[in-house]
Amino acid sequence: MFVPFPLRLQRNQAGYTCITKALPIPSSKSEIQQISDKWLLHSVLMLVQSWIEPLVYLQTTLDRYDDAPDMLLNKTKWVSEKLISLEQGVVVLIKKMLDEGMLTTTNSEQGLFQYDVQPEMLESVMRDYTLLSCFKKDAHKMETFLKLLKCRQTDKYNCA
Repeated sequence: MFVPFPLRLQRNQAGYTCITKALPIPSSKSEIQQISDKWLLHSVLMLVQSWIEPLVYLQTTLDRYDDAPDMLLNKTKWVSEKLISLEQGVVVLIKKMLDEGMLTTTNSEQGLFQYDVQPEMLESVMRDYTLLSCFKKDAHKMETFLKLLKCRQTDKYNCA
């Protein structure tokens, strides 16, 4: 809806790629089913942390668009706030699971997303569209990992 269909097809030709592509996140169903609960939580934490800064950046770029709907701006801010809450919750769960004090992870992948000071409008729209598309996929992964974790905690033998 935000980007016309012919332009969507061009986004890979322009070299746009998801910022979390380099993260060691399991992607196949068999991989996901075989990893431990600790790794599931760690994967969610890596995804969450890798998206905090890009979503803040997205808020600033959306503000530059003349006709950006307020609903889009508000939803982006809401998602950013929820992501920070999710990060805090996942850290608490990991601490409990590992029975350790402080667990911090540094995300060296933050620099994968390039920020331009004043990009061309089409370039900016395409980058923002790709960012939203990638976030949607990663949000689905986070949801799947958390659902599987919950299933394992309640019905360990019936989670497929």
